Amino acid sequence: MADRSPTRPLPNLSELDTAEFWRGTQANEFRYQQCANCDTIVWHPRAHCTGCVNGDLEWRVSAGAGVVYTFSVVRQSYHPFFRSQVPYIVALVDLDEGPRFLTNITGTTPEEMDVGMRVQIVWEEHEEVHIPLAKPM
Repeated sequence: MADRSPTRPLPNLSELDTAEFWRGTQANEFRYQQCANCDTIVWHPRAHCTGCVNGDLEWRVSAGAGVVYTFSVVRQSYHPFFRSQVPYIVALVDLDEGPRFLTNITGTTPEEMDVGMRVQIVWEEHEEVHIPLAKPM
């Protein structure tokens, strides 16, 4: 009998602006963009700079360390995959290089979470894509 467990929703890998980011996750790389014209860090990936609207964006790779900017504890979820995960922590993480991204925090409890906590990216591996999560350092 096939496993009928709910699965995590995964991104659209053919979306033009974010495809390069998701390709990088297969190598456990968190890629972000930086403008070659004005040095603005650009996150979420896109075709133009959010600082000067120039289109000369370069891909960079984060070392994967950062701090929790803010977080929330999800205690109820209606999505079948996440329903079995509650309670879980969703956080905005500021990577040391500048991007701020939304992720789940693993390896800790809601009671141990704190704004300013240092975290490191860890990867949840799927066949075509790896999902960047974070855990306390």
